[in-house]
Amino acid sequence: MALSVCSVGPWNLNPKALSTPSFSFKSLKFPPFWPTQKVKMGPLSVSPMGFGTWAWGNQFLWGYQESMDNELQQIFNMALDYDINLFDTADSYGTGRLNGQSEKLLGRFIREFQEKKGSKRDIVIATKFAAYPWRLTPGQFVNACRASLDRMQIEQIGIGQLHWSTANYAPLQELALWDGLVAMYEKGLVKGVGVSNYGPKQLLKIHDYLKDRGVPLCSAQVQFSLLSTGKDQLEIKSICDSLGVRMIAYSPLGLGMLTGKYSPSKLPSGPRALLFKQILPGLDPLLSSLRDIANKRRKTMSQVAINWCICKGTVPIPGVKSIKQAEENLGALGWRLSSDDLLRLDYAANESPRRMIQNIFQTR
Repeated sequence: MALSVCSVGPWNLNPKALSTPSFSFKSLKFPPFWPTQKVKMGPLSVSPMGFGTWAWGNQFLWGYQESMDNELQQIFNMALDYDINLFDTADSYGTGRLNGQSEKLLGRFIREFQEKKGSKRDIVIATKFAAYPWRLTPGQFVNACRASLDRMQIEQIGIGQLHWSTANYAPLQELALWDGLVAMYEKGLVKGVGVSNYGPKQLLKIHDYLKDRGVPLCSAQVQFSLLSTGKDQLEIKSICDSLGVRMIAYSPLGLGMLTGKYSPSKLPSGPRALLFKQILPGLDPLLSSLRDIANKRRKTMSQVAINWCICKGTVPIPGVKSIKQAEENLGALGWRLSSDDLLRLDYAANESPRRMIQNIFQTR
């Protein structure tokens, strides 16, 4: 297996140095958790962290412009060069005329990377299919999967996920969508199936339903971070562990609140400012703990927050839209927080008076 060396805090090694006669492997103390170490997600092997692509096409919340595409391609290439092989997207990512833009960009980046490198990589695309009200039959859901395949111009999707549950407002539609997941799996359009924004009760129901149809549930994606550790999240994690389902943690940085880059007097632009204005004033104890541990570890607060998710047994998928963010996210790999660090962060999170708001599509 090829050795991949990336910039992760104190393990900042120049790859060229590895080939020089003066470099001695005996002097190198390897960290216990290399980025190349994969984790199981159903039939797939994925990196311990993936990259989220919600911002790739979203103008409203993330200020996407098509002029960003070159940098996004560099981010994609960098991820693969450092053994990150999981990319999360959705058929609804992208605003207005750019709907589906995230999938289109991923497909283009995959093709151009493979043409440049001259070989195929084990790339796992996890895309989510929206439970739109007009998707009423299994066949329509399968057609949604085929449309995603067409946008990305790939033969098979790694994980096909139901973006949210309709149990709260259209339970009959949900049964049809479950059958759609079964059909796309049986047709070989996806290697595995997963769900997103499912609460404990619905997660158990769909797991048993799929199991009866001979389809294993390989992943459950949920909002999970130091700002999102409520009763439901912990129960979902426990269920996933007991069923052998891998939990994917989205928004591991709380939309940026856990990065240390913002304060009540320094808010982000756009709609996020309203949310930050409500939550940030009560986060001083948690952010202080994050900052102290980051300084001690010679890491950034973002890297500590992502590493916390990894240590909890989840696969975090922080969003990236700049080279700087990608490099910082990579620094969350190659090391692990100590048990004392984890206890301190857990305590600070539990004592925090404010939490991230629950996704409106999250079910019980």
